[in-house]
Amino acid sequence: MPNQLVFLTIPGLRRRDLPQLTALQQISGNPSVSQLSHSFPAVTWPAQANMLCGCGPEEHGVVANGYYWRDEQKIEMWTAWNNVIQRPQIWDLLKQHRPDLKTAAWFPMLSKGCNADYVCMPAPIHKPDGSEDLWCHTKPQEFYGELLNSIGHFPLKHFWGPLAGIQSSQWIVDSAIAANKKFSPNFWYIYLPHLDYAAQKHGPDSPQATAAVDQLNDVISALVAGIHQQSGSQDISWMIASEYVISPVDHVSYPNRFLRQAGLLKVKKQDDGEHLDLDASRSWALVDHQFSHVFVKNRDPETISAVAELFSNAQGIERVLAGDDRAQLGMNHERSGDVILLSHSNSWQAYYWWLDDAHAPAFARTVDIHRKPGYDPVELFFDMQTRSVPLDATLIRGSHGVIHPSAESESVLWCNNLQSKMPESIVDTDICQMVLSQFANKSS
Repeated sequence: MPNQLVFLTIPGLRRRDLPQLTALQQISGNPSVSQLSHSFPAVTWPAQANMLCGCGPEEHGVVANGYYWRDEQKIEMWTAWNNVIQRPQIWDLLKQHRPDLKTAAWFPMLSKGCNADYVCMPAPIHKPDGSEDLWCHTKPQEFYGELLNSIGHFPLKHFWGPLAGIQSSQWIVDSAIAANKKFSPNFWYIYLPHLDYAAQKHGPDSPQATAAVDQLNDVISALVAGIHQQSGSQDISWMIASEYVISPVDHVSYPNRFLRQAGLLKVKKQDDGEHLDLDASRSWALVDHQFSHVFVKNRDPETISAVAELFSNAQGIERVLAGDDRAQLGMNHERSGDVILLSHSNSWQAYYWWLDDAHAPAFARTVDIHRKPGYDPVELFFDMQTRSVPLDATLIRGSHGVIHPSAESESVLWCNNLQSKMPESIVDTDICQMVLSQFANKSS
C-alpha cells in the first residue's frame, strides 16, 4: 500500500501523447495504461467532480462550468465554492475510513472550502478597472504568504487568456513541491491545465499543441523529481488521467441568436451595447464548449417543446434533449437546463446573442470569464494592439464536451505502483473507488 498517491488530471491528454511524456520514465515500477471513458459533459468542473465523487452530474449536481440560479435569477461562472457539490468527495471518504490520512487539493476548480487538509487554487480579487490582485485561496490561509515569499504570486495572466502558457502549470508544480515538503500529504490531487490552450486555439494536432506536450513534460519531470526526492520512491503511487480529449472543430453555432430570432430571448439596450434580459426572456442558453443548457422561464412545457423543435434541425447541433430525455445522458437534474443541446464533434457553441457586432456589450471584447453567460475561448485571441477580444468565434480550432468514439479511444488513465491490476478500460466515475482502495485497511 502506498504511503503517498499522486493523482494528476490533465485536460486534453491523449494516449498518443504518452511517448512524449518521457518524465513518466522517471517513475520506477510497472506502469499500466487503460482507456478512460468520460461521462457527459466532458468539461472541467463536471469531469473533476465525477472523479472526486465517483458519480455523475445527476447525483453530484455539477452540470457545467457554471450555474444559473433560477430563484435569484443569477448566472455564476467559475466562482462557485465546494458546497455546490452535492456528494462526498475523495477527501471526505478517505477520512471516514482512514482519519489519519492527509489530503491535498491543488487547483481542482471547485476546491474552495473543501475538506482536504491542504488546498491551493486561484481566487483573484477583481478591481473596478478590470485588473486583478494575483492571489490564491490556500488552506492553511497563511501558506500563500510562504509561497509568495519563495516563488512569487501565482501568474494568473498565464492561467487563462492571451498569455496562457506553461508558467501557470509550472507555478502549480513548484507550489505543490513546496507543500509536499512542508505537509507530506498522503493523497495529492493536482490539476495541470497546460494542454488546454494551444489545442483550443490552434487545434489538437497543430505544431503548437505538440510543443505544449513537450513543455508539460518538463513540468511533470520537475514534479516527479521533487516528490521523489522528498518522499522517496518506494511507496509512491501515481495516477494520471485525461480530463477530456479535445477534438478539431471547424464550425460554431449560436444558440442565443436562434432564440432571439425566434422571439424567445430579449435584450436590454444599455450605453455599452445589448445585454441579456433574463427577466423578459422566455428562454436563453448558458453555453459551455460543445453543449448548452437552455433555460425556460417558469419551465413552461409549451416553450420547452418549442425550443426543442427550434433546434431539431439546427446546423451544428447533433442532439436535443428535453425534460426527462435528459436522463439519457445522466443530466436530469434540477440545475440543468430544460433543454440540453449537444454539438456535432466538429462544432462548438458560442454565447453571442447580438445580431450586429456594433451592438455587442462592452465585456464581450474583454477577458471576463465571470460576466459572460458561457465559456468564451475566443479570449485566447485577445489583440494586444487594440486591447480587445475579437468577435470572431470561427477562430477556434479545438473544443470538447460531447462524447464521440474517436475522442473516447484517445482518453487515457496512466498508473504506476498500484496495488491491483488495471483493467483495459475504466469509467471516470470509477476513479474515486480506485483511490480509496489504495488506502484500504491500513493505519499509520
